[in-house]
Amino acid sequence: MRLLLYAGKGGVGKTSIAAATGLIIARQGLKTIVLSLDPAHSLSDAFDLDRSLMDKNRGKPIRVAERLWIQELDIYEEIEKNWGEVHKYISILLNTSGIEDILAEELAILPGMEEISALLYVNRYVKQKLYDVIILDCAPTAESIRFVSLPKTLEWYMKKVFSLERRIARMMRPVAKRISDIPLPEDEYFQAIERLFNRLQGVDRLLTDQALTSVRLVTNAEKMVLRETQRAFMFFSLHQLSVDAVIINRIFEDDPSSGFLGTWHKSQKEYMDLVHSYFHPIPIFSVPFYQTEVVGPEKLLKLGENLYKGKNPCDIFYEHRPYEFVSENHRHTIRLHLPFVGKDEIDLVKVGEELVIRIGNFKRNIILPRTFVSLEPKKARLEKDYLTIDFGGNNEQEERGNHC
Repeated sequence: MRLLLYAGKGGVGKTSIAAATGLIIARQGLKTIVLSLDPAHSLSDAFDLDRSLMDKNRGKPIRVAERLWIQELDIYEEIEKNWGEVHKYISILLNTSGIEDILAEELAILPGMEEISALLYVNRYVKQKLYDVIILDCAPTAESIRFVSLPKTLEWYMKKVFSLERRIARMMRPVAKRISDIPLPEDEYFQAIERLFNRLQGVDRLLTDQALTSVRLVTNAEKMVLRETQRAFMFFSLHQLSVDAVIINRIFEDDPSSGFLGTWHKSQKEYMDLVHSYFHPIPIFSVPFYQTEVVGPEKLLKLGENLYKGKNPCDIFYEHRPYEFVSENHRHTIRLHLPFVGKDEIDLVKVGEELVIRIGNFKRNIILPRTFVSLEPKKARLEKDYLTIDFGGNNEQEERGNHC
C-alpha cells in the first residue's frame, strides 16, 4: 500500500498532478482513490464530470475510471457523522451570545474539522485495506501544515488538557446553570471528542512511515512560489514526513527568441537551475505548459505520462530519514533534516519528555525515547541542512525547561 501527498502553494496545479497520478496508477491494476483536502474542491472539474456546481456526492467516493475513485469531502455531511455534539454545543454557545441561529451554525464550523475528517478517512482506508493506493490532493500550504500537525496537536490536548477540562466542567456545571445563561459543555461533548480521538489513533504513524507515505511538492518556476515550496519542504521535514520528489509544473519548453514568452522562458530557465541547487539530491520532475487546459481523463493521462516518463508513481523516488535518534559510545544524539533554515532561526527547549523545536511560526514537539528523557541538551549544530543535538548529564531543570 502507498499513501502519496501532493502539496504546494495554491494554484500551482496540485489537483491536476494528483488526478493524473491516479489515472497512471489505476492503469497498472491498483485500486486507487484520490482524496481532495482542499475546501475549494476541483477534482470533479479536473475529470470534467457532468455534475452540478455544488454536487460532491455527499462526500462519498465517485468512480471515475476502472479501479479509480475520487472523493471530495462535504463538511456538512462530516459534521453530521462525526461532529454532532461538538458542533451543537458551539452553535448554542454562539447563539447565547446573541448571534442568530443560522449564522451561529455556520460559524460553529471550526478550522480543522475538515482536516480531521480527512484523517479519519485515511486511517480507515489504510486499516481496512480498502484501496491499494491513496492519493491526497492537499490544500494550499497553510492548510496542509494544519493537516499534518493535527494528530500530534490532538494527542497533546488529550494527554495534557482533556481530562482536566472534563473534570472542571463536571464540577462547575451545576453552579454555572444557576448563575449564568452561558452553558458549559455536557459530558456528551467530551465523549464525542474522545470517540474522534480514538478513531484517529495510529494516523500519525501512517503519515511518518517512510515505506508507506511520501510527500511530493508541486511548484512553479517563480520566485514567490519557490520560496513557499522551500518553507513547505522545511515544514514537512520538521514533522518527519518524507519528501521524495519535487514537481515543477507549467514549464515553457519552446525557446521564443524575444517578446513576452521569451522573457518568461529565460526567467524559468534561471529558476530551474536554482530548483536543482535548492532541493538536491531530491529528484526533480517537470511538466510542460500545455497549449490548452488539462481537463478530462485523456488530457490528464497525457499529463501523467509526460510527468513520470515510464517511472512507476508508486516507487519511492528518494529515501532519507527526516530524523534519527543515535545512542553509541555513551553519546546520545538527535539528528533532524531541516533544509533552508539558518541557525539563528532555531529555538530549542526540552520540557519533561518532549523536545520543542520552534522555527519562526512553526513549532514541533518531539517525544523523546526513554534513554533521552533523563538527559539534557548540551550542544546543537547545523551542518548541511541537518540539525544535530547532543544530549548528556542529568536533567536537573527538566520541569522548567532547558534551552539550547
